[in-house]
Amino acid sequence: MYQFFVEPNQINLNEKNVIIRGGDVNHIKNVLRMKVGDELNVSNGQDGKEYRCGIAALEEDCIVCELRFVKENNVELPAKVYLFQGLPKADKMELIVQKAVELGVDTVIPVAAKRCVVKLDDKKAAAKIARWQGIAEAAAKQSKRSVVPEVTDVMNFSQAVKKAADMDVRIIPYELAEGMEKTREIISSLRPGQDIAVFIGPEGGFEDSEIQMAVENGIEPITLGKRILRTETAGMTVLSWIMYQLEEQ
Repeated sequence: MYQFFVEPNQINLNEKNVIIRGGDVNHIKNVLRMKVGDELNVSNGQDGKEYRCGIAALEEDCIVCELRFVKENNVELPAKVYLFQGLPKADKMELIVQKAVELGVDTVIPVAAKRCVVKLDDKKAAAKIARWQGIAEAAAKQSKRSVVPEVTDVMNFSQAVKKAADMDVRIIPYELAEGMEKTREIISSLRPGQDIAVFIGPEGGFEDSEIQMAVENGIEPITLGKRILRTETAGMTVLSWIMYQLEEQ
């Protein structure tokens, strides 16, 4: 069943209707070719609930839906995971955002680390973030998330470390870290209700000075195993471990 996101004020519990506006109107009418009576799911991206609706009318600028029932949607991870992703080359960030959303991440923070090849000025950064946010929304729809994860403005490494300062668990995969036992210990200690920061370096990894800054601020270096993973693989690996640990509980 198709899922769409709306603003909270587009859901009227008293009148039992939902109004869908914006780009989804064309998608519903002309791409999906849905008709009056077809069912769809709606989320307001905030309360974690699923609003099951039936299409009542296909208007020129909106879709009017009849609200049939509401249920709790337990698809979200019981902890908030923040992915601090070093800016990669080409279009890799699009894949990273998409897969991170599918794996349950709460927020993606692009980080301009020292070894990042990509350099974004304000204009380019704004366009990229808008693009990545659109990908996050599409991935949230596809994976039936009840919220749309945020893609924040680009930060430098120092700003990223500061943002993570009050989070409960903070880890940074590092190719010179040793001992899977420490990695297993940290992952197995994760609990519902925590804020979890995951730092992933760009191609070439983090510089030694960045790792030193991370360690000085309480961020734990971990190993992901004996092989060197690409930046787009490393984040997915850690997020998969986190998802498994939290959903086991």
